[in-house]
Amino acid sequence: MRLTPDEIIFWQYGFLKLNATIVFTWAIMIALSVGAMLITRTLSTELQRSRWQNLLEIVVTSIVKQIEDVGLSQPQKYLGFLGTLFLFVAAASLCTIIPGYEPPTGSLSTTTALALCVFVAVPFFGIAEQGLRAYLKSYLEPTFIMLPFNIISEISRTLALAVRLFGNMMSGAMIIAILLTITPLVFPIIMTSLGLLTGMVQAYIFSILAGVYIAAATRVNKPKREEETQA
Repeated sequence: MRLTPDEIIFWQYGFLKLNATIVFTWAIMIALSVGAMLITRTLSTELQRSRWQNLLEIVVTSIVKQIEDVGLSQPQKYLGFLGTLFLFVAAASLCTIIPGYEPPTGSLSTTTALALCVFVAVPFFGIAEQGLRAYLKSYLEPTFIMLPFNIISEISRTLALAVRLFGNMMSGAMIIAILLTITPLVFPIIMTSLGLLTGMVQAYIFSILAGVYIAAATRVNKPKREEETQA
């Protein structure tokens, strides 16, 4: 039984390896890119629209609404990043119905890369919204004693994102693999369906957590007088 798609080696030359994680990751990225190009090449503003455009608008509108609910007042600014995170993790889970495919999110290297993207995106959006000085000052709030704790928090939540997604995806794949060896075919099919649902939930949770972290980093502290005026 394989614990991770890293163990599936397609090509190796010395220390260079081309494993299933790399192949399936690039396959998903290419499929998403080509699919986006095909769907968006014939967009229409008329009342008569294609089914693909209607589906695309539903997905985009839903993602924008979730980003807004997280607390980001201008969701369009973060749609590209958070939407891509969600679609990648969701696509990695949905493709499990393809024979011979194993989700790259079942590899710690993939989930770590996704978590590092969030780790970089948080200060990027935070600095863009507040400015470098104001963003760095937030690490000293409410007092400079909190500086090391805030830094540890940034690192620990990145590790938590990576390990949470990896653990949930790997455990689901292992359960299905075990059931395939000890039960008839019907029951694992049901578990596979539940695994698809679990994968979608994990994609939602991962992107929402990323949105929450970005929302916290982009929060601008307003003077009390301004807040009272708005109230």
